[in-house]
Amino acid sequence: MVKEIARKIEIPEGVSVSLSRDVFTARGPKGTVERKFWYPGIRIEVEEEKILVDAESSRKEQKAMVGTFSSHIKNLIIGVSEGFECKMTIVYAHFPMQVKVEGKTFIIGNFLGEKKPRVAKILGETKVKVSGSEVTITGINKEDVGQTAANIEQKTKIKRFDPRTFQDGIYIVQKP
Repeated sequence: MVKEIARKIEIPEGVSVSLSRDVFTARGPKGTVERKFWYPGIRIEVEEEKILVDAESSRKEQKAMVGTFSSHIKNLIIGVSEGFECKMTIVYAHFPMQVKVEGKTFIIGNFLGEKKPRVAKILGETKVKVSGSEVTITGINKEDVGQTAANIEQKTKIKRFDPRTFQDGIYIVQKP
């Protein structure tokens, strides 16, 4: 007895998708995102109003990849239609941090009184905005938004101190 493992994803109004070999492209009001999908035995078919993700067999690995691919495709569609946003907050006790965005880098100055600034990468087409003690990260690619937030949070990670008492840093408050 073989169970049906195919997943159907509806394409919303205003979003167009295409599949060329293994590269899936989604276009919408916010922009265009491309991603390569390939795994042995997994098929992706684009029909008129829906996308079908299916596997040749019902093996455990292929079932898992069908779910993974469909989740990634849903995230691409949400990104080009609505976008993703992540909020972070700047916390300091004694030394006020100076943060600024220069091109594709996020610069954190005066962290714990250090003279050398710490630098975090901004990935892809992600936009970072600083207003007061709030940092807002927006973009159409969920992975780039999340990884940029993680890069910023990791650059202010405190080592050799108890994090319960030394709470200085930039922390994620709302995930994408």
